[in-house]
Amino acid sequence: MNRTDRLVSMVMLLQSRRVITAAQLAEHFEITERTVYRDLAALGEGGVPIVGEPGVGYSLMSGYCLPPVMFSPEEAFAFVTGGLLVERMTDASMRDAIRSAMGKVTAVLPAGLQGRVDRLRKTMVIGTRPPTKGSVPLSTVQRAMAEGRVLRLDYLGAARGEPTERLVEPRGLVFYMDHWHLIAWCRLREDMRDFRVDRIVRCETLPEPIPPCPGFNLDEHLAKCVVPDRSDFAIIEVPDYLLESVRRFWGPTIVEEVPVVGRRARVRFAYRSEGLPYVSRWLLSLGTDAEIISPQVLCEKVAEMAQATAEHHRQKKRLG
Repeated sequence: MNRTDRLVSMVMLLQSRRVITAAQLAEHFEITERTVYRDLAALGEGGVPIVGEPGVGYSLMSGYCLPPVMFSPEEAFAFVTGGLLVERMTDASMRDAIRSAMGKVTAVLPAGLQGRVDRLRKTMVIGTRPPTKGSVPLSTVQRAMAEGRVLRLDYLGAARGEPTERLVEPRGLVFYMDHWHLIAWCRLREDMRDFRVDRIVRCETLPEPIPPCPGFNLDEHLAKCVVPDRSDFAIIEVPDYLLESVRRFWGPTIVEEVPVVGRRARVRFAYRSEGLPYVSRWLLSLGTDAEIISPQVLCEKVAEMAQATAEHHRQKKRLG
C-alpha cells in the first residue's frame, strides 16, 4: 500500500473507531509507530482534525468525516449481501479485496447504521458449496478482462493428462454448476471455448489487446451452449413439491413447465445425446415420484438401470 492510500485508510479507520492507539494503528497497517506519528502529523497539516490524548489514543474531532459517501440502509444491506456472496463463491484473491472494501464502506456509515450492518453480517450465512480452488487467482482473469488483454493459458482439460498452451481472447466470466468459467475465443481451436478457471494451471496476461468482436453476445452464446442445436429433449411429470428440485438440477435447460391435474407439473428440458446415462441416473433417484413421458429410450434406460441396481443389492445381501 502506498502512502497516499494508507493516509486515506487511516482516516477511515479513525472514523470507524471512537479512539485508537498508535500501537494499534502500527499493527493494522504493518508499519512502525514512528511512521504512524509522521502520518498523523501529515494528516493534521492537511486539515484533518485529529485529537490525541496521552495514555488514551487518537480520534477524529467530533463531527468530522471524509467527503460524504452516503448509503441508504438498503444499499448498505445489499453491499453486505454481495460481500458475503463474493467471500463464499470466489477465492482468496477476491475475499481479501471485498473484506477491505466492506471495511472502508462501513467506516463512512453513520454510527447507528454501522451497528445494523455489523449485526446483519454476523447473522447471514451463504450455504452454497464454494468453487474448487485452482492454481490461478480469479482476480488475475478478471484484471485481464477489465484491461481487454489476450491471455496465454496452460489449460488442463477434463480428458487430458497434460495441460495444453492456449492463446485466448476473453469474452466473458460466468459462474454456473459451482464453478467459474472463462468464455474466450481460443486461437488454437479457432472457436469459442469454455475454460473452467480452476483447471487453468498457469495464466499470463499479454500486452496484446483483445480484437473487437461486435457480433458476439455473451447471453446468446450461453443460451446456445445450454441448449445446443443437437440437443435431445425429455418430458417428465413430477409432483409440485419436486418441481423446485427439478429447477435447481436442470436450471436453464428447462424449456417448458405446464401444470397438470393432481398437483403435478409436466417439465420439458434439454440434454445432450451422450448424456442419456446421466439423465437416467438422476431420474432413478426420484423413484416412483417421476413419470417419463418421452422419449421411450429414456424409459428403457431407467428401467435397465433400476434392474441392474436391484440385482446388485440382492447379490450383496446374499453374500452378506
